[in-house]
Amino acid sequence: MYAIVEIAGHQYKVQKDQRLYVNRLEGEAGAKLTFDRVLLTDDNGKVEVGAPVIEGVAVNATILEHLKADKVIVFKKKRRKGYKKKNGHRQAITSIEITGFGKPAAKKAAPKKEAAAKTEEAPKAEAKKPAAKKTTTKKASEAKTDAKPAAKKTTAAKKSTTAKKPAAKKTTAKKADDKKSEE
Repeated sequence: MYAIVEIAGHQYKVQKDQRLYVNRLEGEAGAKLTFDRVLLTDDNGKVEVGAPVIEGVAVNATILEHLKADKVIVFKKKRRKGYKKKNGHRQAITSIEITGFGKPAAKKAAPKKEAAAKTEEAPKAEAKKPAAKKTTTKKASEAKTDAKPAAKKTTAAKKSTTAKKPAAKKTTAKKADDKKSEE
């Protein structure tokens, strides 16, 4: 049996007792992990594909160690300019071992009940607040309507006074005639 599972933003094909390296995960060495984003499973020819994930299936794993990947050299050069930069990078990774397949961990129902209680209280509080806001918004809207026409009048006055007249252009022929007449 194998499965395709999404771990830390990447998709991996995993089997039981397989070791693989993934992007750095939170947790100490020896911690148990459960990945519930299973995209596909194959059980001896019986293939099940999720849309986008399969409900009720999870992949269990154990963190073996945290380490760094091999160094990647980043070399930049611009020819004939004397520009060279050499840099290296080691990605932080985690080694995990797939322990098996199972059901996803049950999520706690208590937070849902608390959220429902908060939503019941919120409409009661909101029902009282809008009445107070309506009176203030009317006053503000009246003030805005009074202020807007005055602003429009001043901008219209500015536009009429700031209109520019096109400058008169002299042609080169006229300049040449003026020079002849002076002589």
